[in-house]
Amino acid sequence: MVDEKAVWESLKNCFDPEIPINIVDLGLIYDVKVDDGLVKIKMTLTAPGCPMSSFLADDVRQKVSAVDNVKNVIVDIVWDPLWNPSMMSQEAK
Repeated sequence: MVDEKAVWESLKNCFDPEIPINIVDLGLIYDVKVDDGLVKIKMTLTAPGCPMSSFLADDVRQKVSAVDNVKNVIVDIVWDPLWNPSMMSQEAK
């Protein structure tokens, strides 16, 4: 069984290369669903057309795949709602 809390903790080790804040505190992670060994992550980026989109998606897959019992990770990058700075955690602000 995959520990969802461990998935969230692994995501805190992913950083936007342009902003020295992890993607959880940036508010880029919209949803995490765990179903047996499958983890589905719905996330966004700070701007449409971000040149780092494939880098961030790959980093998320790599970090989450390292969590115990994770067999597959699906990353879905969405643009609705669009990210804005108010989505950042208090610590990030």
